[in-house]
Amino acid sequence: MNDSALIRARAGDHQAFAALTDPYRRELQLHCYRILGQVQDAEDAVQETLLSAWSALESFEERSTLRSWLYRIATNRCLNMLRDSGRRPVTAAGVAFTAPEPTRYGEVLWLEPYPDALLEGIADGAAGPEARYETREAVTLAFLTALHRLPPRQRAVLVLRDVLGFSATEVAAMLDTTPTSVNSALIRARATIEERGPRAHDRAPLPRSAQEHELVARFADAFERGEVEPIVALLAEDAWWTMPPEPYGYQGHDAIKQFIAHAFATRDTPRRLIPTRANSQPAFGQYVKDPHAHVGRALSLLVLTLDGDRISHITRFAATSALPHFGLSRTIPW
Repeated sequence: MNDSALIRARAGDHQAFAALTDPYRRELQLHCYRILGQVQDAEDAVQETLLSAWSALESFEERSTLRSWLYRIATNRCLNMLRDSGRRPVTAAGVAFTAPEPTRYGEVLWLEPYPDALLEGIADGAAGPEARYETREAVTLAFLTALHRLPPRQRAVLVLRDVLGFSATEVAAMLDTTPTSVNSALIRARATIEERGPRAHDRAPLPRSAQEHELVARFADAFERGEVEPIVALLAEDAWWTMPPEPYGYQGHDAIKQFIAHAFATRDTPRRLIPTRANSQPAFGQYVKDPHAHVGRALSLLVLTLDGDRISHITRFAATSALPHFGLSRTIPW
């Protein structure tokens, strides 16, 4: 850490403070997203973290690194936000469900997609030696879905220990608890995470590889044409279609085929997919033609989980406040 910049920051130099903290802004935002599940909430948490750090800079005793100190503030800010019972509706919002009967009714997960553009500049080397996950895997939707089944404190412990590689002693200091309590929470959290089964991430094509591009292009072509059978042919036998925060899930060719056919028939209008990337996975902004104007209106964001030469999961997010973070607008010319 630049001691001169720290002295100037403590004297009220905002530029010196920015020079000290800006290198950590992106990784702090990703950390807050992992715990909160929402892009805007993560941004808000980082802003509040930096404001708190600025106000408390005199109390920073340099017994830990500045990075660890910022993570302590950010983690506790996120836990406080999660304790706020008014920050989420009790049930998922949306229109009445009229589609075919789902394979399951799962739990409500308040999870938004995370733009790959915000992952730039975050290196795996920033994690400590005890980390068990690479940055790319620890932001996939499979990992985050499992992570958000954990109670908030276990969620924070697992991210701090297994994703960021902080020691049990460091995490205990961040959470004002003991290393024994941290290790106990970590054991329970790992057991829940491991229940999600084998890591499809290990079998996914390399990002932006020719194999990924071909599979994704075939999906987009069939989807824009409204052709159900070619879409289903690209799916793994046990593939899932889910729509967080709605609790409905469809598994397998027959269930997904019925759902897509119903969706296409219900909204019988031209559609267009705009490619992007979310959570280290290929994704599309879905637009539908406005019947009364020459524009397409954002309907959803589709994120594809790939497993070898098949699609193992399609996650549909309704068009939300996260769209601008992907460079996607509410409307496009048609």
